[in-house]
Amino acid sequence: MVTNITNLGRSGLSDWLIQRVSAIILALYTLFIVGFLLINPGLDYATWSGLFAQTWMRIFSLLAFVSIAAHAWVGLWTVTTDYLKHTAIRLAVQTAIILAVFVFLVWGIQVLWGA
Repeated sequence: MVTNITNLGRSGLSDWLIQRVSAIILALYTLFIVGFLLINPGLDYATWSGLFAQTWMRIFSLLAFVSIAAHAWVGLWTVTTDYLKHTAIRLAVQTAIILAVFVFLVWGIQVLWGA
């Protein structure tokens, strides 16, 4: 049996479920944004700002940000474990990915909920 040090206790089923649920959330968010843009062809800053001032839209956007982070991590974890066989290199790359995903997530939350 092969033990993967970077597995962090997840199973293939949980990875599959994270990928599918996050993909559905991202698809719904994309459809909503595209629909909003089509319904508002003369979109101005006030309308756009008004949309994102709504609490439900901020929560929906936050859910999309978390979904992007989870989807990206599972996908990139899979790629790195499949193609980077040297443990030290794989851990370094995965650490960089975790840091980048975390920074982008925090930055997105700050943009969304910041003053």
